[in-house]
Amino acid sequence: METRTNTAAPLGLREAKKQETRQLISDHATRLFIEQGFENTTIAEIAAASRVAKKTVTNYFARKEDLALDHQDEFSAALARVVTSRRPGESALAALRRAFEAAVAAQDPVAGFAGPDFSRMITDSPTLSACLRNLHDQREQALAEALAETVGAQPDDITVRTAAALLGATHRVLFQRIQDLTLAGHTNDDVAKTIAKEAPQAFDLLEPALHDYAIA
Repeated sequence: METRTNTAAPLGLREAKKQETRQLISDHATRLFIEQGFENTTIAEIAAASRVAKKTVTNYFARKEDLALDHQDEFSAALARVVTSRRPGESALAALRRAFEAAVAAQDPVAGFAGPDFSRMITDSPTLSACLRNLHDQREQALAEALAETVGAQPDDITVRTAAALLGATHRVLFQRIQDLTLAGHTNDDVAKTIAKEAPQAFDLLEPALHDYAIA
């Protein structure tokens, strides 16, 4: 027992230290990207600001864009996770609608509430804008796979692909709407109020086709 206890503590400390270092690098990178622009900032500058070796930065973040978009996995899996964890008797649409309402109420950054500086950083960078589009595509693909498993079909089934495309597009439009309102100078509270009114209109358009699709 003593041996296990003694080895567990250092492992925990090392993991905590790694998380601290990762967060430190990410924070400095984001600050520099906002100040200088993504394309104009180098890995060497990020390493110097973080007081770590350049190799340390690349060990934690394989790509430069990973430093700016460090919640990629969470974003890509978000819609699929909602579908797989939906309530008994709840359709995919109802679950996603409920989850989006909760995200707006919480002003979740993954839903688009990233603040004006971060949103402008993405918009002003061709690289990050392309990366964000790719993340939307990945999110739709993950959703299609979750829907396919739910209804017992293949991910390339036309009904599955169409349902995922409709649901993914609605979330993409709402995400962009949040970004646009933010860049127009509205506060998160004001944006949340506006989206809370507009989102039901978007989801209502899907009701005739998907109201009972993939019911748990």
